[in-house]
Amino acid sequence: MINDIQKDADQRMDKTIDSFKSDLAKVRTGRAHPSLLEHIMVPYYGVDTPISQVASISVQEGRTLLLQIFDKGAIEATEKAILKSDLGLTPSVAGQVLRITLPPLTEERRKEFIKVVKGEAENAKVAVRNIRRDANNSLKELEKEKEISEDELRRAEDLIQKLTDAKVARIDDILAEKEKELMEI
Repeated sequence: MINDIQKDADQRMDKTIDSFKSDLAKVRTGRAHPSLLEHIMVPYYGVDTPISQVASISVQEGRTLLLQIFDKGAIEATEKAILKSDLGLTPSVAGQVLRITLPPLTEERRKEFIKVVKGEAENAKVAVRNIRRDANNSLKELEKEKEISEDELRRAEDLIQKLTDAKVARIDDILAEKEKELMEI
């Protein structure tokens, strides 16, 4: 039972880290990357559709994204969806192709992005700590029901804490990597 609780906590913490990574992918650096547009939904025939199902996205020349729209009827809707997004990007239309050139980041804008990234990291750490709390509460329930001894409870809590520390350290590493990436010119 203790192993099940630990496995569950580990899996949930890993999912939190994966979610954190995907949140960071949305924060743009000076380089173009298709994941920058992943979260954009295009109103396509009355249904919000992920942009990846409306167009193929590729990188051209390092700082330009090229969107090859599948259906001519979706060009205008895709352009509007990108303009409405919180990314501050302006696409230019050329036939069935949208080009998005990423402007160079100013020092001030980089610092704003770092604040956003640090906030996301803190949210991920809080989520990991909440998972630790849930796991410890489950362990205490087992001890209260006399299914495990007090010593087993302490050992299991120590293991959960070590797991938590490792996951928080991983979040810090990912954060440091993203900060470095944002500060590169």
